Amino acid sequence: MRAIAVSLRHELIGLGGVVERNVYLTRRYIWWDLAFFVWTVANTLTIVFIAKGIDATGGSIDVERATATLLIGAVVWAYLGIIFEFITETVAWERWEGTIEYTFMAPLSRAMHLGGSGVFAVLYGLVRAILLFFVVALFFGLSLPDANFAAALVILLVASVSFFGIGMMTAVLPLISPEKGAQLGFVAQGMLLVVSGVYYPVSVLPTWMEWVSKISPATYALRGIRASILEGEGVAWGNVWPLLVIGVVSIPLGLGVFRRGEIYAKRHGKLKRSG
Repeated sequence: MRAIAVSLRHELIGLGGVVERNVYLTRRYIWWDLAFFVWTVANTLTIVFIAKGIDATGGSIDVERATATLLIGAVVWAYLGIIFEFITETVAWERWEGTIEYTFMAPLSRAMHLGGSGVFAVLYGLVRAILLFFVVALFFGLSLPDANFAAALVILLVASVSFFGIGMMTAVLPLISPEKGAQLGFVAQGMLLVVSGVYYPVSVLPTWMEWVSKISPATYALRGIRASILEGEGVAWGNVWPLLVIGVVSIPLGLGVFRRGEIYAKRHGKLKRSG
Protein backbone atom coordinates (compact mmCIF):
# COMPACT_ATOMS: atom_id res chain seq x y z
CA MET A 1 0.00 0.00 0.00
CA ARG A 2 2.85 2.37 0.92
CA ALA A 3 4.58 1.63 -2.38
CA ILE A 4 1.37 2.50 -4.26
CA ALA A 5 1.02 5.75 -2.31
CA VAL A 6 4.64 6.70 -3.04
CA SER A 7 4.20 5.89 -6.73
CA LEU A 8 0.96 7.92 -6.91
CA ARG A 9 2.65 10.88 -5.18
CA HIS A 10 5.52 10.67 -7.66
CA GLU A 11 3.10 10.66 -10.61
CA LEU A 12 1.09 13.61 -9.26
CA ILE A 13 4.30 15.60 -8.72
CA GLY A 14 5.18 14.85 -12.34
CA LEU A 15 1.72 15.97 -13.50
CA GLY A 16 2.13 19.20 -11.54
CA GLY A 17 5.54 19.68 -13.15
CA VAL A 18 4.03 19.43 -16.65
CA VAL A 19 1.34 21.97 -15.71
CA GLU A 20 3.98 24.33 -14.27
CA ARG A 21 6.12 23.98 -17.38
CA ASN A 22 3.18 24.92 -19.60
CA VAL A 23 2.53 27.95 -17.38
CA TYR A 24 6.11 29.15 -17.95
CA LEU A 25 5.90 28.47 -21.71
CA THR A 26 2.65 30.44 -21.95
CA ARG A 27 4.14 33.32 -19.96
CA ARG A 28 7.08 33.36 -22.36
CA TYR A 29 4.75 33.85 -25.33
CA ILE A 30 1.99 35.80 -23.55
CA TRP A 31 2.01 38.74 -26.00
CA TRP A 32 1.56 36.33 -28.90
CA ASP A 33 -1.32 34.74 -26.98
CA LEU A 34 -2.92 38.16 -26.56
CA ALA A 35 -2.59 38.75 -30.30
CA PHE A 36 -4.27 35.40 -31.00
CA PHE A 37 -7.02 36.29 -28.51
CA VAL A 38 -7.73 39.48 -30.47
CA TRP A 39 -7.97 37.34 -33.61
CA THR A 40 -10.41 34.99 -31.83
CA VAL A 41 -12.55 37.96 -30.75
CA ALA A 42 -12.60 39.29 -34.33
CA ASN A 43 -13.48 35.84 -35.69
CA THR A 44 -16.28 35.43 -33.12
CA LEU A 45 -17.69 38.87 -33.94
CA THR A 46 -17.78 37.91 -37.61
CA ILE A 47 -19.83 34.81 -36.80
CA VAL A 48 -22.18 36.50 -34.33
CA PHE A 49 -22.88 39.39 -36.73
CA ILE A 50 -24.61 36.82 -38.97
CA ALA A 51 -27.74 37.13 -36.80
CA LYS A 52 -27.94 40.89 -37.43
CA GLY A 53 -27.13 40.32 -41.09
CA ILE A 54 -30.12 38.01 -41.60
CA ASP A 55 -32.39 40.58 -39.96
CA ALA A 56 -30.93 43.39 -42.08
CA THR A 57 -31.57 41.48 -45.32
CA GLY A 58 -35.27 41.03 -44.54
CA GLY A 59 -35.22 37.64 -42.83
CA SER A 60 -37.54 36.97 -39.90
CA ILE A 61 -35.44 36.11 -36.88
CA ASP A 62 -35.21 36.69 -33.12
CA VAL A 63 -31.93 38.60 -33.33
CA GLU A 64 -31.23 38.55 -29.58
CA ARG A 65 -31.68 34.78 -29.30
CA ALA A 66 -29.85 34.02 -32.55
CA THR A 67 -26.96 36.24 -31.45
CA ALA A 68 -26.69 34.42 -28.12
CA THR A 69 -26.96 31.02 -29.83
CA LEU A 70 -24.16 31.83 -32.27
CA LEU A 71 -22.03 33.33 -29.49
CA ILE A 72 -22.30 30.17 -27.37
CA GLY A 73 -21.36 28.05 -30.38
CA ALA A 74 -18.36 30.23 -31.21
CA VAL A 75 -17.10 30.29 -27.59
CA VAL A 76 -17.43 26.53 -27.11
CA TRP A 77 -15.70 26.00 -30.43
CA ALA A 78 -12.85 28.33 -29.42
CA TYR A 79 -12.54 26.45 -26.11
CA LEU A 80 -12.43 23.08 -27.88
CA GLY A 81 -9.83 24.49 -30.27
CA ILE A 82 -7.56 25.54 -27.40
CA ILE A 83 -7.72 22.09 -25.80
CA PHE A 84 -6.99 20.36 -29.11
CA GLU A 85 -4.21 22.84 -29.87
CA PHE A 86 -2.42 22.40 -26.55
CA ILE A 87 -2.65 18.61 -26.53
CA THR A 88 -1.78 18.25 -30.21
CA GLU A 89 1.17 20.62 -29.81
CA THR A 90 2.51 18.66 -26.83
CA VAL A 91 4.83 16.83 -29.19
CA ALA A 92 5.57 19.90 -31.33
CA TRP A 93 6.60 21.98 -28.29
CA GLU A 94 8.99 19.28 -27.17
CA ARG A 95 10.60 19.33 -30.62
CA TRP A 96 10.86 23.13 -30.62
CA GLU A 97 12.50 23.08 -27.20
CA GLY A 98 14.78 20.18 -28.17
CA THR A 99 13.63 18.19 -25.15
CA ILE A 100 11.49 15.47 -26.71
CA GLU A 101 13.93 12.63 -26.08
CA TYR A 102 14.54 13.70 -22.47
CA THR A 103 10.81 14.04 -21.81
CA PHE A 104 9.95 10.69 -23.35
CA MET A 105 12.68 8.99 -21.32
CA ALA A 106 11.71 10.74 -18.07
CA PRO A 107 10.40 8.48 -15.27
CA LEU A 108 6.85 9.75 -15.76
CA SER A 109 3.95 7.78 -17.20
CA ARG A 110 2.57 8.98 -20.50
CA ALA A 111 -0.86 9.34 -18.86
CA MET A 112 0.53 11.93 -16.41
CA HIS A 113 2.55 13.64 -19.16
CA LEU A 114 -0.51 14.09 -21.39
CA GLY A 115 -2.72 14.63 -18.34
CA GLY A 116 -0.60 17.59 -17.25
CA SER A 117 -0.95 19.15 -20.69
CA GLY A 118 -4.70 18.49 -20.57
CA VAL A 119 -5.16 20.02 -17.10
CA PHE A 120 -3.33 23.18 -18.17
CA ALA A 121 -5.29 23.33 -21.44
CA VAL A 122 -8.59 23.15 -19.53
CA LEU A 123 -7.57 25.89 -17.06
CA TYR A 124 -6.19 28.17 -19.80
CA GLY A 125 -9.13 27.44 -22.09
CA LEU A 126 -11.69 28.24 -19.37
CA VAL A 127 -10.14 31.64 -18.63
CA ARG A 128 -9.98 32.42 -22.33
CA ALA A 129 -13.56 31.22 -23.03
CA ILE A 130 -15.04 33.26 -20.16
CA LEU A 131 -13.20 36.40 -21.30
CA LEU A 132 -14.28 35.82 -24.90
CA PHE A 133 -17.93 35.31 -23.95
CA PHE A 134 -18.21 38.46 -21.87
CA VAL A 135 -16.22 40.67 -24.26
CA VAL A 136 -18.46 39.74 -27.22
CA ALA A 137 -21.68 39.76 -25.12
CA LEU A 138 -20.76 43.27 -23.95
CA PHE A 139 -20.06 44.33 -27.54
CA PHE A 140 -23.58 43.31 -28.60
CA GLY A 141 -25.21 44.44 -25.34
CA LEU A 142 -26.72 40.99 -24.80
CA SER A 143 -29.15 40.65 -21.91
CA LEU A 144 -29.29 37.14 -20.45
CA PRO A 145 -31.37 37.53 -17.26
CA ASP A 146 -32.29 33.82 -17.02
CA ALA A 147 -28.81 32.45 -17.68
CA ASN A 148 -27.57 29.73 -15.33
CA PHE A 149 -23.82 30.23 -15.78
CA ALA A 150 -22.92 27.81 -12.97
CA ALA A 151 -24.71 24.93 -14.75
CA ALA A 152 -23.10 25.91 -18.07
CA LEU A 153 -19.66 25.84 -16.43
CA VAL A 154 -20.30 22.39 -14.93
CA ILE A 155 -21.32 20.98 -18.32
CA LEU A 156 -18.24 22.51 -19.96
CA LEU A 157 -15.98 20.92 -17.32
CA VAL A 158 -17.60 17.51 -17.77
CA ALA A 159 -17.28 17.84 -21.54
CA SER A 160 -13.60 18.69 -21.11
CA VAL A 161 -12.92 15.09 -20.08
CA SER A 162 -14.27 13.84 -23.40
CA PHE A 163 -12.51 16.60 -25.36
CA PHE A 164 -9.28 15.59 -23.64
CA GLY A 165 -9.68 11.93 -24.65
CA ILE A 166 -10.21 12.82 -28.31
CA GLY A 167 -7.36 15.35 -28.12
CA MET A 168 -4.96 12.59 -27.06
CA MET A 169 -5.81 10.68 -30.26
CA THR A 170 -4.95 13.73 -32.38
CA ALA A 171 -1.77 14.35 -30.34
CA VAL A 172 -0.25 11.25 -31.89
CA LEU A 173 -0.43 12.74 -35.41
CA PRO A 174 2.62 15.09 -35.12
CA LEU A 175 4.47 12.15 -33.60
CA ILE A 176 4.02 9.85 -36.59
CA SER A 177 4.19 12.64 -39.18
CA PRO A 178 6.39 15.61 -38.17
CA GLU A 179 5.63 17.26 -41.53
CA LYS A 180 1.83 17.17 -41.70
CA GLY A 181 0.58 15.66 -38.46
CA ALA A 182 -0.36 18.91 -36.71
CA GLN A 183 -2.39 20.08 -39.71
CA LEU A 184 -4.26 16.78 -39.75
CA GLY A 185 -5.25 17.48 -36.15
CA PHE A 186 -7.14 20.54 -37.41
CA VAL A 187 -8.91 18.29 -39.93
CA ALA A 188 -10.19 16.11 -37.07
CA GLN A 189 -11.33 19.26 -35.27
CA GLY A 190 -13.15 20.41 -38.40
CA MET A 191 -15.02 17.10 -38.65
CA LEU A 192 -16.43 17.72 -35.17
CA LEU A 193 -17.39 21.25 -36.24
CA VAL A 194 -19.58 19.92 -39.06
CA VAL A 195 -21.57 17.36 -37.07
CA SER A 196 -21.85 18.90 -33.60
CA GLY A 197 -24.30 21.74 -34.22
CA VAL A 198 -21.87 24.51 -33.36
CA TYR A 199 -23.74 27.12 -35.43
CA TYR A 200 -26.99 25.28 -36.27
CA PRO A 201 -29.14 22.57 -34.66
CA VAL A 202 -28.10 19.02 -35.53
CA SER A 203 -31.69 18.41 -36.64
CA VAL A 204 -30.90 20.16 -39.96
CA LEU A 205 -28.25 17.56 -40.78
CA PRO A 206 -28.88 14.52 -43.00
CA THR A 207 -29.93 11.46 -41.01
CA TRP A 208 -26.55 9.74 -41.24
CA MET A 209 -24.77 12.87 -39.98
CA GLU A 210 -27.20 13.11 -37.07
CA TRP A 211 -26.11 9.61 -36.09
CA VAL A 212 -22.47 10.67 -36.27
CA SER A 213 -23.28 13.69 -34.08
CA LYS A 214 -24.27 11.32 -31.26
CA ILE A 215 -20.64 10.29 -30.73
CA SER A 216 -19.38 13.88 -30.63
CA PRO A 217 -19.07 15.30 -27.09
CA ALA A 218 -19.49 18.82 -28.50
CA THR A 219 -23.11 17.95 -29.41
CA TYR A 220 -24.09 17.36 -25.77
CA ALA A 221 -21.91 20.19 -24.46
CA LEU A 222 -23.52 22.72 -26.79
CA ARG A 223 -27.05 21.45 -26.11
CA GLY A 224 -26.57 21.61 -22.35
CA ILE A 225 -24.80 24.98 -22.29
CA ARG A 226 -27.39 26.60 -24.58
CA ALA A 227 -30.21 25.26 -22.39
CA SER A 228 -28.49 26.67 -19.27
CA ILE A 229 -27.71 30.11 -20.70
CA LEU A 230 -30.79 30.66 -22.88
CA GLU A 231 -33.43 28.87 -20.79
CA GLY A 232 -31.83 28.95 -17.33
CA GLU A 233 -31.94 25.16 -17.01
CA GLY A 234 -29.72 23.23 -14.61
CA VAL A 235 -27.35 20.37 -15.33
CA ALA A 236 -29.45 17.80 -17.23
CA TRP A 237 -28.45 14.18 -16.75
CA GLY A 238 -29.46 13.53 -20.37
CA ASN A 239 -26.49 15.65 -21.48
CA VAL A 240 -24.08 14.56 -18.75
CA TRP A 241 -24.16 10.77 -19.06
CA PRO A 242 -23.22 10.69 -22.79
CA LEU A 243 -20.27 12.98 -22.00
CA LEU A 244 -19.14 10.68 -19.20
CA VAL A 245 -19.48 7.58 -21.39
CA ILE A 246 -17.52 9.21 -24.22
CA GLY A 247 -14.86 10.30 -21.71
CA VAL A 248 -14.56 6.83 -20.16
CA VAL A 249 -14.12 5.31 -23.62
CA SER A 250 -12.00 8.00 -25.27
CA ILE A 251 -9.33 8.52 -22.58
CA PRO A 252 -8.01 4.92 -22.44
CA LEU A 253 -8.45 4.69 -26.21
CA GLY A 254 -6.50 7.93 -26.66
CA LEU A 255 -3.71 6.69 -24.39
CA GLY A 256 -3.57 3.41 -26.33
CA VAL A 257 -3.42 5.20 -29.69
CA PHE A 258 -0.67 7.55 -28.44
CA ARG A 259 1.31 4.62 -27.06
CA ARG A 260 1.17 2.82 -30.41
CA GLY A 261 2.22 6.01 -32.18
CA GLU A 262 5.12 6.50 -29.78
CA ILE A 263 6.39 2.97 -30.45
CA TYR A 264 6.08 3.56 -34.21
CA ALA A 265 7.97 6.88 -34.00
CA LYS A 266 10.81 5.35 -31.99
CA ARG A 267 11.17 2.39 -34.35
CA HIS A 268 11.24 4.59 -37.45
CA GLY A 269 13.46 7.35 -36.07
CA LYS A 270 10.78 10.04 -36.16
CA LEU A 271 10.88 11.03 -32.52
CA LYS A 272 13.37 13.87 -32.91
CA ARG A 273 12.74 14.72 -36.56
CA SER A 274 11.65 18.29 -37.12
CA GLY A 275 10.89 17.95 -40.82
